[in-house]
Amino acid sequence: MTRDVVILDYGSGNLRSAQRALERAGAAVTVTPDFDAAMNAEGLVVPGVGAFAACMAGLKSVRGDQIIGRRLAGGRPVLGICVGMQVLFAKGVEHGVSIEGCGEWPGTVERLNAPVVPHMGWNTVEPPEGSALFAGLDAGTRFYFVHSYAVRRWELDPGAFHPPLVTWTTHGEPFVAAAENGPLMATQFHPEKSGDAGAVLLKNWLETL
Repeated sequence: MTRDVVILDYGSGNLRSAQRALERAGAAVTVTPDFDAAMNAEGLVVPGVGAFAACMAGLKSVRGDQIIGRRLAGGRPVLGICVGMQVLFAKGVEHGVSIEGCGEWPGTVERLNAPVVPHMGWNTVEPPEGSALFAGLDAGTRFYFVHSYAVRRWELDPGAFHPPLVTWTTHGEPFVAAAENGPLMATQFHPEKSGDAGAVLLKNWLETL
């Protein structure tokens, strides 16, 4: 069955590669800033490249923060990618300035503490047992990253009811590579740039819709 997916266009760029990858995975994709289209789609993808502050400003300009919140309140799936994942957290800190995020998860997006920043290239990840996003992917599978900031500490109580499934990787230090929390899923890496592995992950996400 073809799934209806909207990629939210809020001026962050990198939309067409995500569109092509989702279409190859079997989705019918619309790229739009339209509030109603984003609310009504079976799946919503929130991409993001660049600075946290700029992405939050762009997101708010199309009421994207409201769209995300309302969709999740109704159990409607959202997938964040790269900075589109980062803005789902409580705040981002850039150059000593704290910027409020969407607050769907607690936690802070901070600059990576690593010998080489940005983290650019292929890296393995460590998904937890029961992950839907990484189903069928072997240990040691690599995904493509390009970023300087990440969530370095997971701040949600691990004893919480139905805690999220958190995938980790390491570049200089451990950081969150992906998270799955019911209808809300996100990846710090770019599945649309991750070849066959990314295609499997996107297909897995579509199958959750």
